[in-house]
Amino acid sequence: MQIHHLPYADPGEPDVRSGTRFLLWLGRNQLGGQVKSLLWGLLLHLGIAGSPLGVGLAVQAVIDRSGGDLARAGALLAVLGAAIAVGDTMMHRTAVTNWITAAARVQQLLARKSAELGSLLNRRVAAGEVVAVSTGDVEKIGWFVETLSRFAAAATTLVLVCVGLVVYQPALGVVVAAGVPVLALAALPLLPRATRRADVQREKAGRATELASDTVAGLRVLRGIGGEDLFLGRYREASQQVREAAVHSARMWALIAAVQVLLPGLLLVVVVVYGAGLALEGRVTVGELVTVYGAVALAHHPLRNFEEIAMAYSFSRPSAKRAAGVLALTRTAATGPAASGEPQAGEFPAGQLPAGQFPPGEAPAGDPPGGDLYDPVTGLLAPAGLFTAVVCGDPDAAGRLADRLGGHPPGEPEAHVSVLLGGTPLDELPLGTARTAVLVQDKDPVLLSGTLRELLDVPSSGRVTPGDALAAARCGDVLDALAQASAEPGGDPMDTRITERGRSLSGGQRQRLALARSLVTDPEVLVLDEPTSAVDSHTEARVAAGVRELRTGRTTVVLASSPLLLDLADRVVFVRDGRAVAVGTHRELLAAEERYRAVVTRETEEDTLVDIEEPA
Repeated sequence: MQIHHLPYADPGEPDVRSGTRFLLWLGRNQLGGQVKSLLWGLLLHLGIAGSPLGVGLAVQAVIDRSGGDLARAGALLAVLGAAIAVGDTMMHRTAVTNWITAAARVQQLLARKSAELGSLLNRRVAAGEVVAVSTGDVEKIGWFVETLSRFAAAATTLVLVCVGLVVYQPALGVVVAAGVPVLALAALPLLPRATRRADVQREKAGRATELASDTVAGLRVLRGIGGEDLFLGRYREASQQVREAAVHSARMWALIAAVQVLLPGLLLVVVVVYGAGLALEGRVTVGELVTVYGAVALAHHPLRNFEEIAMAYSFSRPSAKRAAGVLALTRTAATGPAASGEPQAGEFPAGQLPAGQFPPGEAPAGDPPGGDLYDPVTGLLAPAGLFTAVVCGDPDAAGRLADRLGGHPPGEPEAHVSVLLGGTPLDELPLGTARTAVLVQDKDPVLLSGTLRELLDVPSSGRVTPGDALAAARCGDVLDALAQASAEPGGDPMDTRITERGRSLSGGQRQRLALARSLVTDPEVLVLDEPTSAVDSHTEARVAAGVRELRTGRTTVVLASSPLLLDLADRVVFVRDGRAVAVGTHRELLAAEERYRAVVTRETEEDTLVDIEEPA
């Protein structure tokens, strides 16, 4: 896999049983790149390790006054120099490729999981944790994958050097062969403590990031209550804890680095002293002593990879564990009696159960099923092709219900019962089919930066044009504003750039553009959560009429409490305490259901009691 081939057509199914297994899975999936980096690393390290041999032969040739031996030594050094240059260049190239492709694979997996979970992701994982996993953790994971091959090359080189020195000069080679494993493993006793300190640092950094994310998200509220200084103090305290943890961790890594410098120095002193004695005794030549000395002196180069792999694993393991935790999240599977398509007794009035055009799990492959939308938990039924309004009274309850209807229920997986579309559990459909069948527009939709044309260029059925959607959402004033903001006089508003999150537009304008985007997709079922909460009453009535007209013959569910919108609905379902308790038209419910009237007309509880008592 090369960088120019990214992104992956399929990043694969990761092993998320643990952070270590996830790291190993990444390494196995880049086996080709790892082998390339290993081979180039061997060329580099063996070139470096062989240089002392060439120097030793050259020194001995000068002592022996042999021109031929000196020329051969020079040729050997030239070949080794070329090997070092080529090996270093190509190893760096392949190692960086491994790093980037591993990070890209993880980012694709996270993006796929985010798209799969939707709004449910933030309810399972804190926003700060999601940010940390998708940024810093991805980099650390890529670092470990990249170091694997370089570490393997360094370890192989050290083994070959020790064996070669024993064969070349047994008296000194045995000393080196005994000392090198000690150098390589000396830092192991320090690693657990260093790892724990690194984990503490990462945990504190994650909490600080989460606190910062929450503070920024709630900045407007904080300013309203005068709480900026309070939260600034909390973040300052959290950041100082991160700094202290980082210093604490750095001290341990500095100790490990010092050990990696000290012990090779001691081995070098031992080799020089012992080798000088052997040379005086005539047991080794000067050239052999220089060769062994050079080999030990250059051993620090591959030994640094031992320290790096230890650091990379210590930092990447918790990162991989967090990434695996996010990737292990799944859309909850339908469970319980209701998942079979058979509502429990008393869940909804008789005669109002779903039509059940398809038996559960037998919907046509690839095509979204048609039919009624039914929620067994609340008893909510939205008949196919009708405009259904839902009144909850509690905005939070309405948001949770919208999530349920879209297949992203809050709560624990084991407590989940799937919504049924045409009698088919939504969770049993392939994700793409489910998304095509039911689209949920959140209460606070997000507009991405780009032109209006790009905003409305979304996957759709093709039956609704952008012009029709904009007209239904009553976006005429938005188009005028974009035309005035165009860089060219009289420019096309469709080509005017919208700033990030639509900051240049008012809340009502953003809301209507998001509604137009949802209308363009033309899903089988469109669920809208308070789609007109940011517009005035006159615009709200026009928007509701436009949506009703455009969605004629398609299933539309609107969670709202505005009388202007409710009066246009084919049917209204009143949900109270998590159950559908009344169904009818808006006017019928106003006349017959006191609790509904209290929610819609904003009557107080005392007013409602008076209305109830008056007939008596």
